[in-house]
Amino acid sequence: MDVREVEISNEGIENGWSLQEQTTAHHCFDLAYERESAGLMQSVRSRANIITTIDDMWHLHDFLSARRHDLDGKYDFRYPFLIMVFAQLVKEGWLQLQELEGLDSLKLAKIGALSKM
Repeated sequence: MDVREVEISNEGIENGWSLQEQTTAHHCFDLAYERESAGLMQSVRSRANIITTIDDMWHLHDFLSARRHDLDGKYDFRYPFLIMVFAQLVKEGWLQLQELEGLDSLKLAKIGALSKM
């Protein structure tokens, strides 16, 4: 496991995230982003290998633009939004609920319930 220094923010504490929860949140957020990015890169490689026309290339460009917009909107590390972000990541399969076990039980319950909607 890649352990990195996590800067503890007053924003996190003010929004009800303990030191342990902030560390868990950063780790899980980064883990999901790395997983989804790796999946996207594999998809792009596969699509690029079958480009035969300029239209194919523009379709790849459009695909990348849409995915970038999706990723930029989804990966929002602001504490008031993290429960929704994690619920979406669990629902999409980029995280498992068990990986979030450093969070308190109420946050885990909310994430679990929202991920099933």
